[in-house]
Amino acid sequence: MKILLVDDERRIIEVLEAYLEREGYEMHRADNGIDALKKVKNVQPDLIILDLMLPDISGEEVCHLVRKESDVPILMLTAKSAEDDRINGIIIGADDYLTKPFSPREVVVRVQAILRRVKKSEKVERLEFNGKKLAIDLEKKEVTINGHEIMLTPIEYKLLTNMALNPGRVYSRMDLLEKIQDEGMFYEGYERSVDTHIKNLRKKIELESRQPEFILTVFGMGYKFGGVADAADITV
Repeated sequence: MKILLVDDERRIIEVLEAYLEREGYEMHRADNGIDALKKVKNVQPDLIILDLMLPDISGEEVCHLVRKESDVPILMLTAKSAEDDRINGIIIGADDYLTKPFSPREVVVRVQAILRRVKKSEKVERLEFNGKKLAIDLEKKEVTINGHEIMLTPIEYKLLTNMALNPGRVYSRMDLLEKIQDEGMFYEGYERSVDTHIKNLRKKIELESRQPEFILTVFGMGYKFGGVADAADITV
């Protein structure tokens, strides 16, 4: 599997490359954000290890731009250890977050764990939550509540499946707009339009839309999926 390592500290690159190549990964490197974005397109990595302190554009901006085009897993490396920084890293699309200084062995373990989760999620054809109360057939694109099929619009279905595949992850309104923009409803500055679709989705899948158990509001941040997966092989 191919890993793109983005860091401007040569020593870190050399050490991590040595450890990860020993595990059989094909390593590619970039020491700035612009080069990283080019290699994401050219190399098509299976995972990105991304430092946030880059010499040209920030790692946060690199992550944001990558997420517009790809769901490739991203492991962030940074000297920023404040809780707000870690939370922001996850919100903008990181799959995991590791602060410096770190052990190269821990990086290897984190990489292996992320790739295992991705591999499992790729095999999932059906998602079931809260004792099969909510079920999503990803192959047939069918959604059922307590065994009864409900009809969702394409936008509502995309909102639901994107969040259900990543339970607990907080999505900003812009994140969700970018996930569904190919349905023809992405307009710069109209992030609040997501609220309308979320409201309609809740009416269809929640027994009590004012006290939801699946689509939860994270005040000041956005939304997250609150369902508890029934199957052991669903990524959580």
